[in-house]
Amino acid sequence: MKVFHGIPENNLPAAVTIGNFDGVHGGHQAILKLLVEKANALALVPCVLTFEPHPREFFTPDQAPARLTNLREKMELLSQFGIERAHICRFTRQFSQLSAQDFIERILVKGLKAKWVLVGDDFRFGAKRAGDFAMLQEAGKEYGFEVVAMHSVLQEGLRVSSTAVREALASGDLLLSRKLLGRPYSVSGRVEHGDKLGKQIGFPTANIQLKHNKAPLGGIFAVELCGLQEGNLKGVASLGVRPTVKQNGKPTLEVHLFDFNRQIYGEHVRVDFLHKLRDEEKYPDLDSLIAQIGRDVENAKSFFNCRDTKE
Repeated sequence: MKVFHGIPENNLPAAVTIGNFDGVHGGHQAILKLLVEKANALALVPCVLTFEPHPREFFTPDQAPARLTNLREKMELLSQFGIERAHICRFTRQFSQLSAQDFIERILVKGLKAKWVLVGDDFRFGAKRAGDFAMLQEAGKEYGFEVVAMHSVLQEGLRVSSTAVREALASGDLLLSRKLLGRPYSVSGRVEHGDKLGKQIGFPTANIQLKHNKAPLGGIFAVELCGLQEGNLKGVASLGVRPTVKQNGKPTLEVHLFDFNRQIYGEHVRVDFLHKLRDEEKYPDLDSLIAQIGRDVENAKSFFNCRDTKE
């Protein structure tokens, strides 16, 4: 998949879908599959237009929801569904003031060479969200592109959306989030140096870089770490602000791997969250924390033993 920051000239005619695609959940996946099928049938390039940052992060950063995927994760997921071109449009004040008509003419028609456009039935675009599906359809008649609406995807009666995924993660329902995403919720990043406290207390951890200071979930989890070897490595993870050892700490992801002992600083890994063990807590002293970590490790191992027995 070719990734462009912006929209270069001389693009080949494309089948286009537009959106933030945060999480690339089951609803997004249905859109991408239909887009690729139609692109192949019409001899067009399957293309995604997305935005960075998320418009809500631009307008109301303090109120914006936690991201489900960082930009790299989103691009990797999009590529898995056969997308050949991804355009990352920088969302700025100037771009936010682009009229709906200019968006159609400059972005869709002249820039992306759109011949077939797939959007959600509630899609809005342009300054003050003035453009809608009906306007896009009328423009398609004028400029020679077809517009198709993708209706909501349901999972056990629940509309699949980024909001639904966030709510499931916030409540610790990793089984539901997995159904909505079509995979375990995960965080990817490089292993970086921490304060080495885990090693000092007998539970060495890999500190995974977080790209954003707001996480959609928190607590202690049974996890698998991918990217270091052919098979996944089992472990227990803490995602939170570590209130026992830090005051006003920033969100940190630490993973203690079972039966693993080698230096992995700088490696890019993915952490799959499989089961929530408990919420993060503040303990009166370090000894109490160490004892609880020991229980967490045993509980995580019990989870894996039970899972592996069922499989």
